Amino acid sequence: MTTLTLLTKAYSTQQLNQIADSLQRAFEDLDVEAKVLGTVGNKWVQIALSGEDEGIAASYIAKETGLCPNTLADIKKFSTLKGYVTNFERNREELTIDIGVFQPKTTHATVPLRHLQAQLVDGRKVALATIGELFAFCENMPINIKVTRLNESENRIEAELSTRQVETYLVWREALLDKLIIIGATLHEAEKALEYARLNRDVVNVESLGMFEHVLTCKLGTDAAGLIPKIGRILKNARFTVFNPKKLMSFLQG
Repeated sequence: MTTLTLLTKAYSTQQLNQIADSLQRAFEDLDVEAKVLGTVGNKWVQIALSGEDEGIAASYIAKETGLCPNTLADIKKFSTLKGYVTNFERNREELTIDIGVFQPKTTHATVPLRHLQAQLVDGRKVALATIGELFAFCENMPINIKVTRLNESENRIEAELSTRQVETYLVWREALLDKLIIIGATLHEAEKALEYARLNRDVVNVESLGMFEHVLTCKLGTDAAGLIPKIGRILKNARFTVFNPKKLMSFLQG
């Protein structure tokens, strides 16, 4: 049997059941049983694989979903990691990222404010809260980082945004299209909500950041914030945040 901690968080029994159903569909042609054990650390999903094809299944999960590093020893300097923004409203000097290190104790990565200022706002001395508003940071938002400093004795991981993450924000900015980020819903639920609310014509693309995190790209002229009340009535347990490229452009040009 192989036990894996997925690079995915789940916040309810329903979401754990959705993951179980997803694994069952993915491995229906393999000789493997995938069982969801629950969550460990800060809501990271743990599963168990058993059967002749568990190696194949484990490789598939590592590639498609990703696995938590679990321990600090599993992380290398300059490696690129995916994590989730955590404790955002409590911090003023650094962005805290939960990257799945929970043994022997939970250790988060931190992105100092000076790195965010240099990478996102042309080095301007801007408050973390302002950067968060401009770039749609929110609790449990998936984000990619690059480890810059690693101190096992102090249980400290310092990082900056990965090149890929910075480029993503640049693409979003230059497209001049509002983005509505949904946290806490499956892709199917997000698409069904759009259909039910009759908002398909207002959205040109739906992109997944994770199993329960998605980005809706609005058509030109559509205000993402205006969609929240309509979708929120349907996705009652989801959280929403908005990336407004025009607001960001205005700030950078000011």
